[in-house]
Amino acid sequence: MKNYKPTIGLEIHAELKTKTKMFCNSKNDPDEKKPNVNICPVCMAHPGTLPVINKEAVKSVLKVGIALGADLADFTEFDRKNYFYPDIPKGYQISQYKYPLVSGGELKGVKITRVHLEEDTAKSIHDEKGISLVDFNRAGLPLMELVTEPVVENAQQASAFAKELQLLLRYLGVGEANMEKGEMRIEANISVSDNGEFGTKVEVKNLNSFKVVEKAIDYEIKRQIKVLEDGGEIIQETRGWDENKQKTFSQRIKEGSADYRYFPDPDLPKLKISEIPEFNKDVLKKELPELPWEKRERFLKDFGIKGEDVEMYVVDEVYRNLFESVVEKIGDDLNPADEQNKELIKLASNYITSDLVGLKKNSDMVGLGKIDADNFFQMIKMVGEGEISSRGAKDVLKILFEEGGSAKEVAEKNNLIQKSNEDELKKIVEKIILENPQVVADFKNGKEIALKYLIGQGMKETKGSANPNILQEIFIKELK
Repeated sequence: MKNYKPTIGLEIHAELKTKTKMFCNSKNDPDEKKPNVNICPVCMAHPGTLPVINKEAVKSVLKVGIALGADLADFTEFDRKNYFYPDIPKGYQISQYKYPLVSGGELKGVKITRVHLEEDTAKSIHDEKGISLVDFNRAGLPLMELVTEPVVENAQQASAFAKELQLLLRYLGVGEANMEKGEMRIEANISVSDNGEFGTKVEVKNLNSFKVVEKAIDYEIKRQIKVLEDGGEIIQETRGWDENKQKTFSQRIKEGSADYRYFPDPDLPKLKISEIPEFNKDVLKKELPELPWEKRERFLKDFGIKGEDVEMYVVDEVYRNLFESVVEKIGDDLNPADEQNKELIKLASNYITSDLVGLKKNSDMVGLGKIDADNFFQMIKMVGEGEISSRGAKDVLKILFEEGGSAKEVAEKNNLIQKSNEDELKKIVEKIILENPQVVADFKNGKEIALKYLIGQGMKETKGSANPNILQEIFIKELK
């Protein structure tokens, strides 16, 4: 077999989180269940209606452009993309062709060609009887389209890029990009070649999950290689993904831009971005939050926590908010530069990413149950100060998760405060020494593991409430 190299370019559509649609004041509500309620004469293309540009949608795309390190357009306009399909009420889609809002930029090492703004189509619904219905609630929603350069090399890189874009949109607050709701749709342009040039491009449309993105790209690469190895030719076409058969299938011959007969929309004004004060690049930069890659770098540098834990916080807002709130409390209550408090931050992270995640997985409680930043911080502080053991902290955390309350009160009520009274612990140590003469002899003969066994018995005797460090000191003193 020849050495075939795949080349992949991505086109990603993401609905923007504005209050109203792109060119009218109909509500933008992705959770609406009743069909055809968020519609008006404009988005239904009634004669005589005129569109008006949604300023917030334009601003959202410009923010994305700044985050990507791209060039923002000074001049831009909207075009009519002509094609006839039941989900396009006007017989054309308002989009951008020659003058996109954003050009260039990069994300996750993938160069970007352009990011432009258009309106979404309606949603076609096909039932088991072969009847097709159209819900126009989605028609006219503001839709961002991002096009990459054909530089993606494999399915895993494509999926990683799409995940990072989803994160970026969420951090910027411009879109939720939930793929299961159709708020983000991915199309992959795939070709293979053995001569260093581009092969014939095949577009695989509407990939609706990151797993499907990987499976469809992997399948299509293998399919194209087999066609070429068998002496056939690749046809430039649009294909879909069949989840049941786990394969792509032909939908139609791919159109070129000339087929859409693009021309500037005469009903919409051309925009001179530099003349709109709130679209000034410096103004928009100040509105940007900390971006996903910036947060990754800061968490690794400032807190020294594990890379996989950092990734969980970057991706999951609920755990991230808890962690950042606890870090803030440690900073307010204690000196954050102190090495001991850096260890406290690591300790907090360990309890979140292991114990709390474990409790959440085995529960149907919403969010983080009854855990909040206050009671979680109190528990971590108690562990750091030796008031409760790591074993006791797990029990406290479980009770806080299920019932809430004060960490200190929970620990006291359940007898989980570590016993540090040496006189009280000395009596327990003397009892264990008497009951375990052989283990004592092993320790005196140099077997260090015997001491661990004796301490374990002490912890068992006190139901985990003894301070293990003090327990160890007393055992060593009594066994000399």
